Amino acid sequence: MTDDALPARSAESTAAVAQVPPMFDNAPIVLIAAPYRPDVRSGRYFAFDGGAATYFGTALLGLLITVLTLGICYPFALVLRERWRAKHSFINGQQMAFTGSAWGLFGNWIKWLLLMIITLGLYGFWVGPRIQRWKWEHTGFARATSVNPV
Repeated sequence: MTDDALPARSAESTAAVAQVPPMFDNAPIVLIAAPYRPDVRSGRYFAFDGGAATYFGTALLGLLITVLTLGICYPFALVLRERWRAKHSFINGQQMAFTGSAWGLFGNWIKWLLLMIITLGLYGFWVGPRIQRWKWEHTGFARATSVNPV
């Protein structure tokens, strides 16, 4: 691709490209919405600091909630697990947060659970993507931070 085929760069995008660390000098230029801010602890875009003990405890509690209520309270287990995952996830050095509530999913879950029982589990193929969409709609950054150029 020639330089003529590339779109013209604005002053903002040129400033953002100038902030790219030396290790990416030979990499192709990809314009992203946020400036480059790696996790300060690891130097990576994405980081995860969860441990086995807290994961095991969270997973066990979620399993107990789901099994002891015959799946009716699965939204509570889901929210517990998603909050743990978000608490230990970082993108560009910013911590993630899960803002969904189990009560916000509970009504739909009861409807979906009944439809899965009636259809002998076939409706589960539709439930999976809906739950995934709900999880992403309620996942964001823990707090807005000001961007300091590197």
